Amino acid sequence: MKPLAYARAGSVEEAAELYAAHPGARYLGGGTNLMDLMKLGVEEPSTLVDVSRLPLDTVDELPDGSVRIGATVRNSDLAAHPTVRDRWPALSQALLAGASGQLRNAATTGGNLLQRTRCPYFQDTDQPCNKRAPGSGCGALDGVHRDHAVLGHSPHCIATHPSDMAVALAALDAQVELHGADGPRTVPVAEFHRLPGDRPEQDTVIRPGELITGVVLPGATAGLPSLYRKARDRASYAFALASVAAVLDVEGGVVRQVGLAFGGVAHRPWRARIAEEALLGAAPTTAAFERAADLELAAAQPLRDNGYKVRLVRNLAVDALQRLAPPTTGT
Repeated sequence: MKPLAYARAGSVEEAAELYAAHPGARYLGGGTNLMDLMKLGVEEPSTLVDVSRLPLDTVDELPDGSVRIGATVRNSDLAAHPTVRDRWPALSQALLAGASGQLRNAATTGGNLLQRTRCPYFQDTDQPCNKRAPGSGCGALDGVHRDHAVLGHSPHCIATHPSDMAVALAALDAQVELHGADGPRTVPVAEFHRLPGDRPEQDTVIRPGELITGVVLPGATAGLPSLYRKARDRASYAFALASVAAVLDVEGGVVRQVGLAFGGVAHRPWRARIAEEALLGAAPTTAAFERAADLELAAAQPLRDNGYKVRLVRNLAVDALQRLAPPTTGT
């Protein structure tokens, strides 16, 4: 048995203090990812700082039309929330596409964002993995990598981020609220997760000891047509081979606003900025959607066995945008 301490935080400030006082500590919310990794011997925290009972479990509408989601709001509750379903449907759809009902009942908003970017080599302590053991190598590069990244990867790591929720939040221009030793700060969800570079062990831009306190959905994307589409090997409880979250606002026959993010193809939710730029001011036609997707995916670098992902995510993106476009759209 390995020694393990446990402390329950009564406030956000106390949580940060407890974390700082215990080197090697980890925050515990729903525990759906952390506990699995502890059982596998991948994570070995010295202390669990329980933040699951902090008063961060509400969904609150703000005066500017935005909505603040507390970090401990459960995935199942967030997916079923009437305001989220009505005004940001892509987020509800993404949540319902993730994991299983039992896991969604336990998983939290903050924990979902902080789940590790990972692959089977990361979870097998007998295999080399630069993310788990920096400098040990990447077993997936020459091994089994059908499910791995085609965008933004490096020779040090080709894993993909597993969150469905984060892909939708990225497309919807959501913001992550953080609290740490230096006080509160806000980071766009699309910039919260890192590409691997030469430091794949760092999944996010979160600073040591910082705690996610909430996520804000902006009023600017509220009520716009949005959706989430996911391709996977089986109908439930499977990570995305590729997924797309899309937001599209058409006015006067041209695209006035667009948000597009890909999942299952990179180390983080991939915000398709090149495609978005190509679509702004353009007529929402199938040809325009195909051109925009092709421009975005020109940077793809598929590996030996996962080239199918480029075509898959392209088709998902075009289909999602077609579904959101006005019914009179031509080709």
